[in-house]
Amino acid sequence: MKSFFISFVDTMNTMSTIFYGSKVSSFSSQHFEKQSRHLWSKDCGFHSPSRLSMGFMQKPPKMTTSFSRPFFGGGLQKRGVHVLSPDLSTQSFALEILAASDDEYNGVIIDPEILPSSSNAFASALRTSLSIWKLKGKKGVWLKILSELVNLVPIAIQEGFEYHHAEAGYVMLTYWIPDDEQRTLPSSPCHQIGIGAFVINDQRQVLVVKEKCPCRCSNVWKLPTGYLNKSEDIFSGAIREVKEETGVDTVFLEMIAFRHAHRLAFEQSDLMFVCMLKPLSTEITIDDKELQAAKWLDLDEFVEQPFYVEDEMTKRVIDICVVASENHYCNGFVAHQLTSKLDDGKLSYLYHGSQRHF
Repeated sequence: MKSFFISFVDTMNTMSTIFYGSKVSSFSSQHFEKQSRHLWSKDCGFHSPSRLSMGFMQKPPKMTTSFSRPFFGGGLQKRGVHVLSPDLSTQSFALEILAASDDEYNGVIIDPEILPSSSNAFASALRTSLSIWKLKGKKGVWLKILSELVNLVPIAIQEGFEYHHAEAGYVMLTYWIPDDEQRTLPSSPCHQIGIGAFVINDQRQVLVVKEKCPCRCSNVWKLPTGYLNKSEDIFSGAIREVKEETGVDTVFLEMIAFRHAHRLAFEQSDLMFVCMLKPLSTEITIDDKELQAAKWLDLDEFVEQPFYVEDEMTKRVIDICVVASENHYCNGFVAHQLTSKLDDGKLSYLYHGSQRHF
């Protein structure tokens, strides 16, 4: 009995290797591609159940063997071998694949909402899917794994997936299928985007803040700054940061300049957009979690601080802001809301200078 079970398991492992592993040579590539979404039935015939279109089976198939009772002098008599799917009414061996859609670049985007929660089921379906997608000539594969299924990440990494990026709630992995083509998947997000707000009133006073953080400018009166939120427009971020830090209401006038630096926080590149805002109120209420203080400071006193005199980049930014405030610099970028087919017809903002030619 023991020897029969070993033989039976070896047979099933061989079948599993053919379908789930790399040994597809037992079938021609053309035949395997045609039959890849079918079930292998107990009578060795293929049939195509509609439930496979849902992506994968929730549980791996269960194998059972039935025997007659032992008889004297003859060991075991085998009555039959069946492979049962989770639906006990259908005795079949399912070829599991992950639910996915094609992208615009002959790649694949796996549906993150219906991944199998079982590690074994996921590993099996992932291997099968990669084999099928390779036969179909697919290239890049995008796999988003939600935080509640984080146990699947090591399995994907073991199969050759690489980390792309992560945010609260998920991690994104990628896989490049072709062995003979250069990987052309876009790299992970590499820039942080921040704003600086130059707010000056009619008395030539600039709205300035002192931050609590132990940074190089912690004891310097500086412009309100901050990072944009997700899906936030540049000018909206400038208005929001000023309001949150100082309580002053403003309106956007123009984008004056931007700075591009590399290998800053978390080794990321950094874009800082300097916006000129017009104050609509004067009363200051500081955010004491971030700031030591905030006030309206005379322009001359502001620009004469040693920090700005000694720092070439910051001095140039302030000089441009001063000139702009005196109406001598009128080529700043203004936000214009337009639609584009590149953005599926959605409204977005284009920043540009003078409108004399439009």
